[in-house]
Amino acid sequence: MVHRRVNGEGTIYRRKDGRYEAAIYVRTTSGIRKRIRFCARTWEEAHDKLTETKAKAQTGTAVPDKQVRLIHYLDDWLEHVVRPNKRPTTYAQCEMIVRLYLKPGLGSQLITRLTVRDVQGFLNQKIHDGHSVPKAQVIRKVLSSALTCAMRDELVSRNVARLVELPKHETAEVYPWSADETKHFLDAASTNSFYPAFLLLGLLGMRRGEVLGLRWQDVDFAQNLLHVRQQLQRGEDGLELGPLKTKASKRDLPLLGIVRHALLAQQARRVSTGNQSLVFTAEGGRPLEASTLVRSFRRICGDNNIRLIRVHDMRHSLATLLKDMQIPVRDAQLILGHARVSTTQEIYEHGNVKAQREALGKIEKLFMRPVGHAPVRSRQFSRQYWFRADLFSTINSGAGEGTLTPGLILGKWSSIDVKDRVTEVKLAANVAVRLWLVGVVAVSTASRFRQVHLGRIALVPLVESGNMLPAARRA
Repeated sequence: MVHRRVNGEGTIYRRKDGRYEAAIYVRTTSGIRKRIRFCARTWEEAHDKLTETKAKAQTGTAVPDKQVRLIHYLDDWLEHVVRPNKRPTTYAQCEMIVRLYLKPGLGSQLITRLTVRDVQGFLNQKIHDGHSVPKAQVIRKVLSSALTCAMRDELVSRNVARLVELPKHETAEVYPWSADETKHFLDAASTNSFYPAFLLLGLLGMRRGEVLGLRWQDVDFAQNLLHVRQQLQRGEDGLELGPLKTKASKRDLPLLGIVRHALLAQQARRVSTGNQSLVFTAEGGRPLEASTLVRSFRRICGDNNIRLIRVHDMRHSLATLLKDMQIPVRDAQLILGHARVSTTQEIYEHGNVKAQREALGKIEKLFMRPVGHAPVRSRQFSRQYWFRADLFSTINSGAGEGTLTPGLILGKWSSIDVKDRVTEVKLAANVAVRLWLVGVVAVSTASRFRQVHLGRIALVPLVESGNMLPAARRA
């Protein structure tokens, strides 16, 4: 009996050019039911494509009604997804990555046929050509974001960029300023026109864009508060005020006395153009370029022999100083405007040798005993074993108070005087002598047993050749 195809099963037939073509009616991404065709070199390949398409249709996944190349999809993604939903700086970075790297390298690929091997080979070649690992990571991140959007559009079933592996990159260690270095810099910058900006960076931990985007209406001299509400960033039309980095970046900071005095002096020098005017401006009231502030920062460091760091590292300096002053990490997080406490602890707070020395010094004091201190003690010998750093400090050594010398004692952890020390040493010596005697006896016994045992073994070959074998074995 000839099998009759049912509606929706699809069909496979051979074309005039010798290839096979599969066709099936499915729901497409455009929202209509349409007949989709697939060409293949063999019947089996066409059947596999038809089966895969039917499986997607049965699970409710829409099938693309046309083949889209990556170069066209990236343009659509930038225009309709990134531009209206992301910050201008984010759009500018994504557009640059797409234009310089993704389009020339992978743009001709069909988005449905893009494989992990294609992306892996593309990124490996970029690293081989001299691009850094962080650059390759940024390229993968942008491509992954675009393919995630393609998954939502039901154009692809998986994000191949997420499956790509790249070499690990160790970020450069940040060595922020100490409190003395920060004070030295602020003293040297006190005559600079950007001195109030440097105070906001060093004492309040504000970001560079937040400082340059500060308006006079955000400075509340009556309540001694500083309202951080926007930042200055570069957009398509130049410098413009934009939203803050995260929701947690919107914060109110206390206006310290030294900062208040500097801002009042700044207000007196500048001719205000209204309540919306910026605190720090260039000539003519125009927004100030970040590069201008950075050049002044580097010039001050060079002229005063101050260790050069990044302007952003002043936030690291403040975070580390708050940690060293034992300020709760939650308060440090709110001051710096971080969305998560882990960012403050793992990235911005750094350790220093002085703080580590003080911490270990507290541990050291637990194992030190001032000479002459004799609290309540017990003469009864204890079986607890402790390492005593001051055991073999001789009685008349003349060592200063708190001197540590290596030693080991069997006894209780308690401060003792000279008589108790002698008693414990005698008890420990008696225990050691007894253990030594037991060891001597054990070794001697084992040696004798070994000699007797070897003697018996030596007799066996001699008697096995004679008639006395049973008697010898009994012996």
